[in-house]
Amino acid sequence: MLLQAYLGDGFRVLEEGFGGRTIAFDDPVEGGYKSGMVYLPPCLMSHNPLDLVAIMLGTNDTKQRFAMSAPAIAQALARLIRLCHLYALDARGEPSRVLIIAPSPVRMEVLGTLMAGTFDARSVEVSEQLAEEYQRIARLMRCAFLNAADFCSASTEDGVHLTAAGHRALARGVADKVLEIFKEE
Repeated sequence: MLLQAYLGDGFRVLEEGFGGRTIAFDDPVEGGYKSGMVYLPPCLMSHNPLDLVAIMLGTNDTKQRFAMSAPAIAQALARLIRLCHLYALDARGEPSRVLIIAPSPVRMEVLGTLMAGTFDARSVEVSEQLAEEYQRIARLMRCAFLNAADFCSASTEDGVHLTAAGHRALARGVADKVLEIFKEE
């Protein structure tokens, strides 16, 4: 729980990460229970009150089998944000704030790995466009925004996942953004 450590005792971080999770799809190859859209409402309601919901999804939506464009993935993200506004409430009963984190792009190295059948060159291209699309959606929907690529990149080993150092750098960047968001109060 790097983020919790960086934020300290004044914050409580609830992690809901799950390998292979997408914004909108259950995975026909990896199995069900992957759709963030299905999972999010009961998850949020079970944790309320929430001051902030941070979402970093989209890498798995670039998989070859889903054939999604960056604008389509961003539109799915907008729907996920609307779910946050409906189901995540702060202690006053107001909608929780939302922080959108654009994931680091998939790297071309993925083409030389066992994941080459899952991610392809188009996945790399689409993933490189997500930050711009996510920032546009965050602005339109009045959400905070962070680009993970400003802090880390996918490993050269598999082209998709972060290294331990990348996780630390991203956690530090997210912590700084969270502190900035709450400093505005």
